[in-house]
Amino acid sequence: SQPVYEVRTQKMATLVYILLSVGAIAPLAASTYILDDTPGLGRMFDGIGGLSGGGATSRLLPNYPAEQLSQILDYLFKPNFGASLQILKVEIGGDAQSTDGTESSHMHNASDENYERGYEWMLMVEAKKRNPNIKLYALSWAFPAWVGNGSGSPFKFPNLTSEYIVKWVMGAKKHYNLDIDYVGIWNERSYDATYIKTLRAALDASGLQKTRIVAHDGGWDIADAMLKDPDLAKAVDVIGAHYPGTHSSSSAVQTEKQLWASEDYSTYNDLTGGGCWARILNQNYVNGQMTSTISWNLIASYYADLPFYRDGLMTAVHPWTGHYEVESPIWGAAHTTQFTKPGWMYLRNGSGAGHLDKGGSYVTLLSPDKKDATIVIETMSHDHSVCIRPSLPKYDVSPQSAAFQLKGSLAGIKKLSLWKTHHDFSGNSTVFFEKMDDVEVSNGQFTLNLDVDSLWTLSTTSGQMKGNYTNIPPASPFPLPYTDNFDNYSDFSEASNFADQSGVFEIFDTGSSSHGKVMRQVVTERPITWCGDANQPNSLIGDQSWVDTNVTVDAMIETNGSVFVAARFSMGGCHVAGATGVFLWLSSDGPFTVTVDLAGRSVIGHGDGGGKAGQWFTLALHVHDMSVVAMINGKMVFQTTSLHKSNGWAAIGTGSFDYAQFDNFAVSSGATPCPAPATGQSVIMSGHSANKMWTMTKEGTIQLANSSFCFDVSGKTSRGFPNIAIETCNASLTSQIFTYDSDRKKLTNKASGSCLDIMDQDTTDGSEVELYSCNGHTNQEWIVLMNPEIGLITTSLDDLYAAVCG
Repeated sequence: SQPVYEVRTQKMATLVYILLSVGAIAPLAASTYILDDTPGLGRMFDGIGGLSGGGATSRLLPNYPAEQLSQILDYLFKPNFGASLQILKVEIGGDAQSTDGTESSHMHNASDENYERGYEWMLMVEAKKRNPNIKLYALSWAFPAWVGNGSGSPFKFPNLTSEYIVKWVMGAKKHYNLDIDYVGIWNERSYDATYIKTLRAALDASGLQKTRIVAHDGGWDIADAMLKDPDLAKAVDVIGAHYPGTHSSSSAVQTEKQLWASEDYSTYNDLTGGGCWARILNQNYVNGQMTSTISWNLIASYYADLPFYRDGLMTAVHPWTGHYEVESPIWGAAHTTQFTKPGWMYLRNGSGAGHLDKGGSYVTLLSPDKKDATIVIETMSHDHSVCIRPSLPKYDVSPQSAAFQLKGSLAGIKKLSLWKTHHDFSGNSTVFFEKMDDVEVSNGQFTLNLDVDSLWTLSTTSGQMKGNYTNIPPASPFPLPYTDNFDNYSDFSEASNFADQSGVFEIFDTGSSSHGKVMRQVVTERPITWCGDANQPNSLIGDQSWVDTNVTVDAMIETNGSVFVAARFSMGGCHVAGATGVFLWLSSDGPFTVTVDLAGRSVIGHGDGGGKAGQWFTLALHVHDMSVVAMINGKMVFQTTSLHKSNGWAAIGTGSFDYAQFDNFAVSSGATPCPAPATGQSVIMSGHSANKMWTMTKEGTIQLANSSFCFDVSGKTSRGFPNIAIETCNASLTSQIFTYDSDRKKLTNKASGSCLDIMDQDTTDGSEVELYSCNGHTNQEWIVLMNPEIGLITTSLDDLYAAVCG
């Protein structure tokens, strides 16, 4: 049952009535909670934040149209508008997979230093533009291999790693005028006390005394070491733990350091996810004395079907249209951030913070001058606030009345503004961040009638706003056909919509007139990884649900190794090494290989591809249903009709950590379902039909693969010339016999002496095929690709094939 919301002032012993759904009136005694700073203040509030990275979680965001990008950033960072975040945490890119992709390092090698890579710079600049007081926090998930100097560890040579981090912090200031407030150690991996002390010394020596260290972005275990090691305790300013389940450790509290949930939430952003977020924002302090909670992730702006889809405060996965979605956690954050600032003080448990008697929690924050106060109350039920981790013990929440007695610095408050969010799981009465009538405080008292799955903020502050943009474009699938020649990007940036999963692919200016700017794979040594990177650098694009696609790319191996183009690329993230699909590989020493896995172990075809370093090759895959055709430089090198049917993205990549270049990428939809071949079906020109495999028999018939149908003359084309269709094969009919002149590339019909011709030189899909007087024009030039018996018949005019059904 849903109670009727009401606010009234009353004596503490007064009964408050709640109207139940059955229509009866039942009295509920109000529990009383004292809000008083006289016993002393609690801990200092450090802010609510979001995390971009860990990894590539904002990958699609920079591709958004300027108008929608600005709107999204307003919802995240603009004060008194949306989430109004007070901390932005970003990944220091390490050239390796860190959950949903790789982020580029500022130093691929020891002699390289570049601050034009990646999109975290843009996010930090835009966040600061909207909120100059936002705090910036940076953390590494992975490191370039050179940092470990062959050891595979960032801690083996602490001076080297410290220098690497300090350069990033100084680069932020030099190139973007960004002051980095906090740096971490190594995300969710072991810490090293010597490295932490070395990093502190390196920061201080570089004039970065104000940049504080958070350690160790894992568990609370470092607290025990800090209690035993004063130098380590001195170096660490904040103890940051991940997914603490709202509880810290006694040792962490004993250190008297600020305690943070430096990564938390990571939950699907529906109403239940919003409930999770609202609950932990309060209870991380009530239960664990944590003064900051940072959401992983800031914004879910990565492809669906990558890991942890929609585990962000909002969702932005349609840059090609500009569509985005403002999700419930945005407004859960607003209930705290729009009414407080870092530097405010929590009141202590028992005198301003704690649990409600019938479930839920409350916290009170006081401004430094004690002139303003904010109270945040949540009543999120267990099943409607479960986070992804850790497990949540069962508890009950029920409708209740709560009386609040204001004392100490709060005693003089006469009125409080009131904002409410309610998550309705049974109907359509959900409300987000709604301004209610002000609450009058009488004799230092007020009472609230609290329903379940709700969130309230009461505050003496003003200026809050539920921001709203109404011109959000509709969503649509990834646009096909899609092409990119990479010429319109800044050097070192990432091409739109490509999502690197291993290695780093960045824009590189070749300086040549033929290829101009290209995508270049630039990681030449396996990094110090955070999770299961593939040994084959790769970048995916498109839609994981794709089944039938044509994928083409120009590729050049710079010195040695191999390159690939792929369709049906099955997975990204930390398990990308296990990706399956269809892969056409070309090696610098000549051979081509077709495999159904990224690891290259499941080979279904191979041969001489003519591969050579330093030369450009065009690799193409045409995949439909159970058939695949692989082509190199327009020549078919492999085909099969017994492929296992699957789905996945398009992708490009290399066989190892070597330099390679890619240009002129194209992907289009593959064959659409065709009816079963039958007599009388016309032969047309198509770039994507499934029925485009033919056998040229020794008798001269052209037979559709896996069928009993052959080319024949049947009826007339739309302009009145003999039409080519399929009929039951009969080699005794001269109308079915053709001879091929490989020098002149013409196919001549024996019965008429006329040549096979594309009507009106039409190079679009569906163009008609007819017999016409031989004239040597290009629309009568055909390439018969035999391998060795079954091949495609294509014209030199375009990438079209003789086919039945388009």
